[in-house]
Amino acid sequence: MFTKCGITTWGGILIFAVAVYGQGSPRVRAEWNQPVEPFRIIGNIYYVGVSEVASYLITTPQGHILLDGGFAETAPIIEKNIATLGFRLHDVKYLLNSHAHYDHCGGLAELKRISGARMVASRADAEVLESGRQRNYSIADSLFPAVKVDRLIDDGEKVQLGGVTLTAMLTPGHTNGCTTWTMAVEDGGKTYHVVFYCSTSVPGYPLVGNTRYPQIVSDYERSFARLRQLPCDVFLGPHGSFFHLMEKRAQLAKGGSNPFIDPSELRRYVDQSESEFQKELKAQQTEKSRK
Repeated sequence: MFTKCGITTWGGILIFAVAVYGQGSPRVRAEWNQPVEPFRIIGNIYYVGVSEVASYLITTPQGHILLDGGFAETAPIIEKNIATLGFRLHDVKYLLNSHAHYDHCGGLAELKRISGARMVASRADAEVLESGRQRNYSIADSLFPAVKVDRLIDDGEKVQLGGVTLTAMLTPGHTNGCTTWTMAVEDGGKTYHVVFYCSTSVPGYPLVGNTRYPQIVSDYERSFARLRQLPCDVFLGPHGSFFHLMEKRAQLAKGGSNPFIDPSELRRYVDQSESEFQKELKAQQTEKSRK
């Protein structure tokens, strides 16, 4: 089952959950922000994030796309990782965000300042990004460097650059504007469907009687249904533990088949996440009935 903070296992699969209190403990931030040698995942998709907080570089002949900016202190690590791969942050044309939580958007303002890239975000999360104040729905809001959004994107809209097309799929619940991004990538003469999962964890949110987010339950349920239908060969998430980042990276370095290619992984993750969501919802409903 989910814990309030940390990573546990369920059915042999890693499950991530964290209750976001304030800005997060310095210990957890430091643990999640450990440098990772950047590497190519598949095709023109590269991992440029840190140990637990993901960031992805999608390269094209006409410039690049960067998805998620980590903590505020992750920005220089991302810049260094991009350079290590032989690319330049200055060539990033678009910045995207999975969701407006400080561990995924905290570095975007600095990355935008350096690169001059256009910031693209969902309408619901754009307000949060520009305010610099994360909505936690039940506890004290968290602060991060505000970033100006240059383009608002709706469900099904696309970001296109140099022959690459990323499609936005709104999957609210974890945040009001939680955005799952999808794209096709060619590798070894084959085309693969890639899903950059937003998140469907429930980090300490009240699901029953949540006056700050009244439709939170229906949003989660609708998102689970949509995500389950997505074609997916490569499942990538905002946290390394969502998709066994470090284990797969080690396997990839040994050669052989690409461990990131797993057409069943998305469905397994959605199933486990929805099961944990329903358990949490039932527990909160039971607790409320006792009062």
